[in-house]
Amino acid sequence: MPASPALPASAASRADEFLGHPKGLYVCFFTEMWERFSFYGMKALLLLYLLKYHLFGDDAGYDLIGAYGGLVYAVPVIGGLLADRYLGMRKAVVLGGVLLVLGHLGMAYEGHAAKMVNGVAVRDETALQVFYLSLALIIAGVGFLKPNISTIVGRLYAENDPRRDSGFTLFYAGINVGALFSALICAFLGETYGWKYGFGAAGIGMVAGLLMFLWGQRYLHGHAEPADPARLRETVRGLSREAWIYLGSAAGVLALWGTIQLASQVTLRLGSLDFTAALGIMLATLAVFLIWFFGFIARHCGQVERQQMLALVVLIFAVLIFFTLYEQTYGSWVTFNDRLMTKDMFGLAVGQYAPTLPWSLFSMAASPPLMVAALVASDRGRDGLAKILVAVLVFGLALATAHDVVLVPQTAGSLTYLGAFFIVVLAPLFSWLWPWLARRGRSPGKPVTMALGLVFAGLSFLPLVAAADIAAGGVMASVWYLVAAYFILEVGEMCLSPIGLSAVTQLSVARVVGLMMGAFWLATAFSEVLAAQLAKIASVEIPEGGAIDMAAAAAKYGELFSMLMWLGVGSGAVFLLLAPLLRRWMHGVK
Repeated sequence: MPASPALPASAASRADEFLGHPKGLYVCFFTEMWERFSFYGMKALLLLYLLKYHLFGDDAGYDLIGAYGGLVYAVPVIGGLLADRYLGMRKAVVLGGVLLVLGHLGMAYEGHAAKMVNGVAVRDETALQVFYLSLALIIAGVGFLKPNISTIVGRLYAENDPRRDSGFTLFYAGINVGALFSALICAFLGETYGWKYGFGAAGIGMVAGLLMFLWGQRYLHGHAEPADPARLRETVRGLSREAWIYLGSAAGVLALWGTIQLASQVTLRLGSLDFTAALGIMLATLAVFLIWFFGFIARHCGQVERQQMLALVVLIFAVLIFFTLYEQTYGSWVTFNDRLMTKDMFGLAVGQYAPTLPWSLFSMAASPPLMVAALVASDRGRDGLAKILVAVLVFGLALATAHDVVLVPQTAGSLTYLGAFFIVVLAPLFSWLWPWLARRGRSPGKPVTMALGLVFAGLSFLPLVAAADIAAGGVMASVWYLVAAYFILEVGEMCLSPIGLSAVTQLSVARVVGLMMGAFWLATAFSEVLAAQLAKIASVEIPEGGAIDMAAAAAKYGELFSMLMWLGVGSGAVFLLLAPLLRRWMHGVK
């Protein structure tokens, strides 16, 4: 029999698509969704776990989450570099996934709860060391997975493919879906049934993401493979280069194990100033970067490139300020909500109906098999069935969200879902708004848009200042003040965060764009440490009996929130004044 004719390129391309995008996009979507589910699920519990289970003081708790956050956003620079040069994205993502699974499951080991003995907290030191090691595994895992899964998405599309932007929009929706459900599931389980159940759920979620990625390799068509496999297999001192990378990663985890303890517990002194080692590391990193930056633009850039790079660095500083404010959502906002605010938004979670588990747990568990079934059905030409399966998946997630938000009693940790919820709601509006303004010649431009982001970030603290005033009278403030704060903050994020990432690729000199992207993430890392230091202004010492002086605590929170409100609004005003100069330095970049 004659050989069957090959499919035309266009037909082959259509066979590899689902709902108008490469099928590999959905593999990356679900991998990132579960990675963010595990990451934010753990983060929603982290500070409360330290304060309530291990009896850390507020200062020590803030120092630890600041050091952890700083390292989490700094290490991806190394993970991305190793993947680009040696490992390739597939191996890097798998390595990151395995490290994350081990880290999240390690977090489920609680040991014995701390006890106060004669006013001193007596802690289970073995459990604490397992905890620190688990954090180190998570930091290293994020470092390998996060930068490389995004790179794979980019490689699924040709450079001039008009679907690229909408593909990334879908991919980033996965981040927020994961963050949304992580709070509703992990935080609820951890605070209701025990910390180990919340952390364990985060670990199981990461297992699901890793399995989804491994299963979906055929849809990635080799885009995630090493650039030079032979070089990776080369023997160096008796072992392959790949084996050395894995051994180095294990050594890196051990180094991070010690670093996170050093960075969060050691205090440095400079004259009359005291600051954590984490802040010292970030300041030293900033100094090194600025020395390199000014040397580079002086020696290697013409006037236009120099001014564009200067404009970029100024915008990166705006990112640093914004996320210093934003990261209060996992610090002072959580403790303020836990101590001085109500939790039930609709008044329906108290009564005869008492759900034992959030419905989101079941809908999220069903989502991987439903997506796998949809892709397999599409492979077999049954697109109608595939679309029905996706519709069932989306309907199940929406129904579970409505149920869990309205009828399940919320906790301080689970209410962190509000950030992701408002991003999901606002993203379609803003994706329509910017092109609409551009078509009418009214686009405000990057400097003004980012300045508005800072102003909104500052204004988000205004409802919390009002809530602190109410709590000072001895009455728990309504949770709706927190809802209003999150809404205003996420308007600011939609103005600033996507614009900041875009600015790096457009304004950076091409040969150092990777380094400048690293500077962007290092600014985010710096913001984590600064956020923790600022949150300590509202540290509250709770007596052994557990009763809290509401008036004194509310006064501290009110002082912090007022200061951060003016920091955001004032910074935004400064950037608005700088906008004309920055626009000139950008030389036509929109």
